[in-house]
Amino acid sequence: MGQNKVIADQRFPAPDLSRIDRLMEAAGLDVLVATSKHNVQYLLGGYRFIFFTAMEAIGHSRYLPIVVYRRGKPDEAAYIANKMERSEHVNHPLWTPNFQPDCWGSVDAARLAVAHLGRIGAAGLRIGIEPGFLPVDAWQVLSAGISGRLVDATGMLEQMRAIKTPAELALLRQASELITDAMMATISAAGEGWSKTRIIEELRQQEVQRGLHFDYCLLTLGSSHNRASSAQTWQAGEVLSIDSGGNYHGYIGDLCRVGILGEPDAELVDLLAEIESVQQAAFHVIRAGVPGGAVIEAAEKVRKAGPSTAFNDFFAHGMGLITHEVPFLMTNHPVAYDGVDAGRALEPGMVLSVETTMMHPRRGYLKIEDTVAVTADGYEMFGSRGRGWNRGRQ
Repeated sequence: MGQNKVIADQRFPAPDLSRIDRLMEAAGLDVLVATSKHNVQYLLGGYRFIFFTAMEAIGHSRYLPIVVYRRGKPDEAAYIANKMERSEHVNHPLWTPNFQPDCWGSVDAARLAVAHLGRIGAAGLRIGIEPGFLPVDAWQVLSAGISGRLVDATGMLEQMRAIKTPAELALLRQASELITDAMMATISAAGEGWSKTRIIEELRQQEVQRGLHFDYCLLTLGSSHNRASSAQTWQAGEVLSIDSGGNYHGYIGDLCRVGILGEPDAELVDLLAEIESVQQAAFHVIRAGVPGGAVIEAAEKVRKAGPSTAFNDFFAHGMGLITHEVPFLMTNHPVAYDGVDAGRALEPGMVLSVETTMMHPRRGYLKIEDTVAVTADGYEMFGSRGRGWNRGRQ
């Protein structure tokens, strides 16, 4: 009597390990050592330690969560965690049989990983790492402490996250809906004389109060194409473009909408309709079985035929735990990576960001960005409201 009891529940189940095993085998990997927050979250069934969500540095080092997984042997899986994660595990036990919350920094985390790899007999095996998310001091410990071959597992891990589960799709849908709600509320609240800085802060508050982690806002007003925060103010008749990413339990929503202070004139109506025609051309071909590059081709055909083709641009990319992931459909446009999935058929559960941007020399920056999930016979759009002209407060 009088004592508090903690009732544990396994909120974070294991991912589809059989699928991960197949991907590892195809990539020639025996063991995974995942060190990025997004892949650690995926492998732990959605778990992410809240203390380090917005930052990683602590003391002389940094937070480095590590999941070790040997193909076909889930009983040997381990999660190497920060010492503060003990309580998280008490409340919501993770599926990994070996839970080691015994480190503060990158070097001690790597040492624990080396010790575990030794216990499971990883000597001589091909061990997949994430070079872009492995600090050099941790890499030095790993490379010196094990005799296995360290190989880049980035591509395999990207493919692992390509097909979203129903639970993941629900999180992406919610992220998109909440961002759309926040943008609509922000545009409605903003009025003449509001600075870009004030509008961005309003959006941040609108997102946070809806349960999102605010990531960024890229904002333009009037004829300017500059999307950074500034003292520039919104004036009557001017266009507003608001592009924001928000994080909901690790999953990213990324959308863009336009506003007007007053009523759009005929030219603005036509310009937005031109953007919409490109978006619709892309949507028309999105469905399972269609090569991803066909989405680009369909949109580009309509874009190039439009009257504003000289200052229009189209882009599509994958979405999920990070803002650009599988499918990779375009090469270096604008983000520096190869469009390796252009010839790959779209599959149910893939999620795309589809965006058309117009940098008009007189009317400013107009853009619509949508998030869609591929289905067997088409697509489902997330956060579909506000795709036309949204009015500011007068």
